[in-house]
Amino acid sequence: MNSTVAAIRPSATLAIAAKAKEMAAQGIHVYSFAAGEPDFDTPQVIKDAACRAICDGMTKYTAARGMPGLCAAVARKFAEKNGIAYDPATEIMISSGGKQSLCYAFQALLNPGDAVIVPSPYWLSYPEMVRIAGGVPVFAKTDAAAGHKLSPAALERAVAEAEGRARVLVLNYPSNPTGAVYSASELRALGETALRLGLWIVADEMYERMVYTGAPFVSIASLSPELRERVVTINGCSKAYSMTGWRIGYAGAPESVMRLMATCQSHCASNPCTPAQYAALAALEDPEAERAVQPMLEAFAARASRIYELLSAIEGVKLSRPEGAFYVFPDVSAFGLGSVEFCDRLLKEESVAAVPGLPFGDDGCVRFSYACSLETIEEGIARVARFCGRLRAAPR
Repeated sequence: MNSTVAAIRPSATLAIAAKAKEMAAQGIHVYSFAAGEPDFDTPQVIKDAACRAICDGMTKYTAARGMPGLCAAVARKFAEKNGIAYDPATEIMISSGGKQSLCYAFQALLNPGDAVIVPSPYWLSYPEMVRIAGGVPVFAKTDAAAGHKLSPAALERAVAEAEGRARVLVLNYPSNPTGAVYSASELRALGETALRLGLWIVADEMYERMVYTGAPFVSIASLSPELRERVVTINGCSKAYSMTGWRIGYAGAPESVMRLMATCQSHCASNPCTPAQYAALAALEDPEAERAVQPMLEAFAARASRIYELLSAIEGVKLSRPEGAFYVFPDVSAFGLGSVEFCDRLLKEESVAAVPGLPFGDDGCVRFSYACSLETIEEGIARVARFCGRLRAAPR
């Protein structure tokens, strides 16, 4: 067996979800904060486009990079919304979800033993994707007091730790799991440092539509021509249009990298699902799709504010205000439990499902997703407060 693959850890989010489903099958109502997907349906106009494609016989292979029309729509989106000019024929690729784009990016950029700087806390799949591609993750610790944002100084320390092997920086914002969002000035400082250190940047911008700071989202590749030539920009339809199960991601990158990514896809997947590509085309180009997702985005903003308010009121819980995505990552270390035990007991004692912070790089924290109703937030966090109160009162 492949020792690298054999060493990969199963997803903690899926493990928690499985336990919650088992409890639900026993008739127990679970207040779940584990979901990594919007709780809204895909807009009807998007579903209709896929149905039409199927009925019209659009069910055959497409080009390995994706349908030319969809590649052109993605290039227009990058140009108009993100300020990045990509050639749709050579610098855009459609994939079966953002995860696949990320995997191909690492496979294209890394040689065996190359180091990838991963800011911590991190989305739990990054280190495993890096290892599968033959790379070595090197973690750059971020400061909770600074909103869990990577600083240029922390980046330099991580590169020094990599001892000449650093090749790529992964930059995920808005962040899963912390909800952190970088400003243009913060991105510019990181970008300039990465360029000076000779790094490529893989920018995971999957949650770009979910920003609550009042400032516009900024793509790091848009900040200078030099950065544009050293950034692979990853995005997709999963979060922005509640299309997680449709599995459509997309990427933009300089032709030298995109050519290698497309070669990987041609051998590993042939092409993304054809009807789903027609759905994505409607998501990006039909004004009705944009109107349909606005209530979802407004709901997430309201939920972010409410879950922060409720969790912040619990004695012993520390957290930064969520600026984007749909997660909060509170520090619960004051209660004397590791994150796995905290979440296991919370689920058993209060029927509340959250995800341990350990696989995200911080065993003192837990992740709560607010991709759930306000009613779930109100009752679920009340149960968290009750649980934490018992922990405070228990003898140590």
